Amino acid sequence: MKLNEYRILWIMVFFDLPTETKKERKAASNFRRDILKDGFAMFQFSIYTRHCSSRENAEVHIKRVKSLLPEKGHVGIMTITDKQFGMMEIFYGKKIAEPVNVPQQLELF
Repeated sequence: MKLNEYRILWIMVFFDLPTETKKERKAASNFRRDILKDGFAMFQFSIYTRHCSSRENAEVHIKRVKSLLPEKGHVGIMTITDKQFGMMEIFYGKKIAEPVNVPQQLELF
């Protein structure tokens, strides 16, 4: 099956975790570390993204994030198409940022 910008997905994980106690800081740090290990990249301080080649692949990573959820805090998970992600305008101050590099997809046949 040919990949296209409507089939390829981006997972976005948004979180606001408490860090008042040592235990909460450790849980927040572990959550961040674990989603980084799963291939997510920091988009902003509490927003992480991951490129997925299909809905099925995205579901695997969403399930993994759900298994890593800390006891306290708010976590949101959103999927958007590659087309939608590509239409995002990103700025640093008043300068427009360079587009995010999409990992190269290898096709085996």
